[in-house]
Amino acid sequence: MQSADRTLDAPDLLDDYYLNLLDWSSTNVLSIALNNTVYLWHASDSSISELLNADEEEGPVTSLSWALDGTQIAVGLNNSVVQLWDSQSNKRVNKTCLSLPRFSHSNIMAIAKFDMIQLQLRALKGHHERVGALAWNGPILTTGGLDGIIINHDVRIRDHIVQTYRGHTQEVCGLKWSPSGQQLASGGNDNLLYIWDKSMASHNPSSQYFHQLDEHCAAVKALAWCPFQNNLLASGGGSSDGCIKFWNTQTGACLNTVDTHSQVSSLLWNRHERELLSSHGPNQNQLTLWKYPSMVKITELTGHTARVLHMAQV
Repeated sequence: MQSADRTLDAPDLLDDYYLNLLDWSSTNVLSIALNNTVYLWHASDSSISELLNADEEEGPVTSLSWALDGTQIAVGLNNSVVQLWDSQSNKRVNKTCLSLPRFSHSNIMAIAKFDMIQLQLRALKGHHERVGALAWNGPILTTGGLDGIIINHDVRIRDHIVQTYRGHTQEVCGLKWSPSGQQLASGGNDNLLYIWDKSMASHNPSSQYFHQLDEHCAAVKALAWCPFQNNLLASGGGSSDGCIKFWNTQTGACLNTVDTHSQVSSLLWNRHERELLSSHGPNQNQLTLWKYPSMVKITELTGHTARVLHMAQV
């Protein structure tokens, strides 16, 4: 298909390369942040609903990410806070429902205390500046901020900050967990790509990186783990770089570099074919479909009149 199947209006979409304002859920619902408001487009019937409208002192919305269940969505905000929302009730998540067959008077107090703990999870704090990148790994929500810090939050517990990754010196704009959930890739405006290993973090709340990769010469926002080859990561660089690079994340070796001659804003692997889709900025603002591993162009899709900031797939 060489033309768009559907075009949705997105007024007030922030033209900010470092933010992640679009995500598609496992239940086929597209979320998009337009300034202070998050809208949901339901692919099943093409209906649109408003999920939230952030206050002026909170917004604008700077990132979105659906949990795997497709009902809970994390929303990063300009005021450095992350909120959790339930898309079915259109309400902020404020407690975990306990499914207990029976309880006695002796543990009523314990349950009440547990509910009060969960009420505090409505706002996940820890960053000092806006949160522009989010990634789920089971019950762990990973957040990256303008402060250069990456935080793992366990949303099930009161003291939700379980690991803090420090390495980036500028804004974190890309975060992706590997399919195995063992490695995290992070990209930043410092032109660096880090690989963090979960096993290294298990006994160290302030973990050191597994690899620091410095071959890009612009911000690294576009990250995509290969679905058919373990430890293979694709990354894309910003305007002064324009390259797609492929990495063996176990060894840290760069396997290949392709110069696209334009800003790379996002990358998606085809789950059924050995293909990679990239989105770009000026001058063409195109989508390019590549054959892997030859990286021969299969086709280019045009139609956008400004850079394609982000891509998402169901």
